[in-house]
Amino acid sequence: MSSPRQSRPPAGQLPASGPAAKHPAGEPTAPPSEISELVDTCETVNSQLTHTISPDERPHPEGHRPDGARPGIPHPDTTGSSADEGASPGVHPVDESRPLGRILLFGIQHVLVMAATPISAIFLMSATLGLRAGLTVDLLSAAFVLSGVGSLIQSLGPWKFGPRLPFVMLPGGAPLILFLAIAEQHGVRIATGAVVLTAVFTFVVLPVFSRLLAYFPALVIGTMIVIVGVNLVKVGAVLVTGQPGSPGFANPTNLGLGMATIGFTIVFYLLFTGILRQLAVMLGLFAGTALAAGIGVIDGAGAIGGGLVNLPHLMPFGSPEFNLVAALPLMLYSLASMAEATGQTVINAEAVGKTIDKRTDVPKTVRADALTSLFGGFFGLPLMVTSGENIGIVRVTGVRSRFVTAAAGVVLIVIGILAPVTRAISVIPTAVVGGTAMVVFAVITVLGIQMLGRSDLDKHTSTFICAVALALGLLPILVPGVYGAFPPNVRILLESGVAVGTFAAAVLNILFHHVRPGVAARLTTARTEGDR
Repeated sequence: MSSPRQSRPPAGQLPASGPAAKHPAGEPTAPPSEISELVDTCETVNSQLTHTISPDERPHPEGHRPDGARPGIPHPDTTGSSADEGASPGVHPVDESRPLGRILLFGIQHVLVMAATPISAIFLMSATLGLRAGLTVDLLSAAFVLSGVGSLIQSLGPWKFGPRLPFVMLPGGAPLILFLAIAEQHGVRIATGAVVLTAVFTFVVLPVFSRLLAYFPALVIGTMIVIVGVNLVKVGAVLVTGQPGSPGFANPTNLGLGMATIGFTIVFYLLFTGILRQLAVMLGLFAGTALAAGIGVIDGAGAIGGGLVNLPHLMPFGSPEFNLVAALPLMLYSLASMAEATGQTVINAEAVGKTIDKRTDVPKTVRADALTSLFGGFFGLPLMVTSGENIGIVRVTGVRSRFVTAAAGVVLIVIGILAPVTRAISVIPTAVVGGTAMVVFAVITVLGIQMLGRSDLDKHTSTFICAVALALGLLPILVPGVYGAFPPNVRILLESGVAVGTFAAAVLNILFHHVRPGVAARLTTARTEGDR
């Protein structure tokens, strides 16, 4: 009996054919004429492919192309220009490059919406600490430059700093109030030292904090985002109305400007399409400013005079002084700031439709905050934090490219260096900026509500957790001064609605969804064993 190897034809020869020729499985083989035609056809197709496929499209060793691009991922030079008009295959819209002109337009839109925050923050610092005019201008320049640097870090994400999401950074908010409290009590040099110490403290505790992110599910983060959005809407509203009890509170002219700015934005968003619709926020801001100029509200004297270039100065108050006790309130706040950065990173990623890993991407946001704050402390600034404004702009406009906020960072740096631009932006009425901000901030609240909608709120425990956290978190926002009788260090944390709401949601989530099921399982096991 011959072996299979002996029954095979010699290499390069076809098997014997004819009526009696059989396939090993018992099926007749094709006649020689058909096989010959098939071979000729294959050679023809192979020849055509060899001449039509370019060298870059042919397989290469180790799966790489000669130009360095990986197979299946377009080369950077061939990517499209607009995330909204259809992203290039293999390129996420957040990483999509756009024409330079559009990038600058959208970047300027981000800047105009958030420019009032650093301006008002520095003016408040100047008024509270009694700073001279020259020092105020120097700090304003530093605020814009550091905001731009921080925005570039967050958007471009060098090394382990920045999540590569469309983020803008700025000073202000609760960190500014704490900075001023420390400066009034211990001196401004100790206040700047507290900023530096807090930045270092953030780097130290970040590894521990990142391990706790598993206890920040969508229920906790969604609740926090709703509180952040409501708080920001209130901030925008105060820009329109002024502080309650202050002279000129709820001035009809300011209210009219704020509402008119919102109306202009609605009209532009309703009537326009394409890029003009994406610029509706900026166009509404311009229209509100034009209306303010028409009724004589704008004082253009502040935009005239002065030098052309103004560079920020290192350590404008002198060398920082370090006092751990004085810095403690700011360090405690940094914990709440890290929790807020967690929510902003998650909601920003959702706004651009990008899947992230909280354990790796949230720490990148926090590191960029800490690094920018570290530099800011040496330039006399309070803590720098990621901004919520631009998240709302991203959602309203649909422009998701992180290179837009990188362009905003460049624009902020230019504004900080070119004094006339800073002065021109500073004359935009706060009521107009507030009207724009209210719309953008309300979008953040909606994003939080959308996240809560995916958090199993049909479960009674989830509803209860959300309700309690919202009640505790919104209390200091809706009733300012409610904790005024508490000690100062305790009041610092309690008056942060975001910190209280986030802490309550996280603790209740652990108790109801982790501790309680474990205890119930142990009791059930004990009863089962007792019945045996």
